[in-house]
Amino acid sequence: MHFFFTRRCALALASTLLSWGAWADSRVPMPAPLPKFQQECVSCHIAYPPGMLPAASWKHLMGSLGQHYGTDASLDEASVREISTWLQANAGTYKRVSAPPPQDRITQSDWFIRKHREVDPAIWKQSAVKSAANCIACHTRADTGSFRESEITFPKGLDARFRRHWED
Repeated sequence: MHFFFTRRCALALASTLLSWGAWADSRVPMPAPLPKFQQECVSCHIAYPPGMLPAASWKHLMGSLGQHYGTDASLDEASVREISTWLQANAGTYKRVSAPPPQDRITQSDWFIRKHREVDPAIWKQSAVKSAANCIACHTRADTGSFRESEITFPKGLDARFRRHWED
């Protein structure tokens, strides 16, 4: 189990480090990845690009890791300080992320809702997707920080009745 976890973390970290620049065509430059952020956060979810939330949201999230969306994600003080400093330095400052979304959830931000307005809400509940926060279900390179529309795919295992929402 430990080997699997360590190997999984190493693969995710290597993948992210090698292709973190995938946001090159984005309007917002992607910062260089912070290894500690990758190490601590990727074990549970993708490394959400810091520009997706404002500094106030990151500050709140890093200050409440003991209750991180129903999970105790507590870290030692030095790690919290290092990650928090990096997140706040690279937080979104542009118009679409200027205000903290409800519960500091990326999926509840206005820009996220606007970008996904054509997605049938039932899709988020399908076992192939699980939730709107599971970006990698559709965005094949989300783990590298790339959310290009050209990289979106129909999730494996998703009921074919939802196919009309995807352009091939």
